[in-house]
Amino acid sequence: MRLRGFEFIASYKNMELSLPIRKTQYSAGYDISAAEDVILLPAAVTVIATGIKAYMPSDEYLGIHIRSGLSIKNNLSLINGQGIIDADYYNNADNEGHIMIALYNHNSQNILISKGTRIAQGIFYKYLVADTDDNNLFVTRAGGMGSTGQ
Repeated sequence: MRLRGFEFIASYKNMELSLPIRKTQYSAGYDISAAEDVILLPAAVTVIATGIKAYMPSDEYLGIHIRSGLSIKNNLSLINGQGIIDADYYNNADNEGHIMIALYNHNSQNILISKGTRIAQGIFYKYLVADTDDNNLFVTRAGGMGSTGQ
């Protein structure tokens, strides 16, 4: 039985990409790479395609964190601090659950991110809900990023 992991989205399956892996036995994060070359413009946010999606149990999420080496060496940050990929984001109708990484370039010049560059780490987390949480009030996810409203 599959519990958690990564798959390629359909449009990236034949693009010679690698699924995320942990680099050492005790690494918490799975390294996530850029699926294509992209230029990060100065003082701007750029959304980078990864070509992957993640599946997990309903009481987990995938936390997305920028790789510290990339961040420090290139003066970059993840625009939202930590990305959160909910379990029901997987295979959503809008974008198939494609994980996109939004980086901010703090520099005054362009930064090139090459295909295959490890840009982020994904860590699977369990989460808790409040006693007053009522699952009957929720709707089924219909879209991708930002689809649950403001």
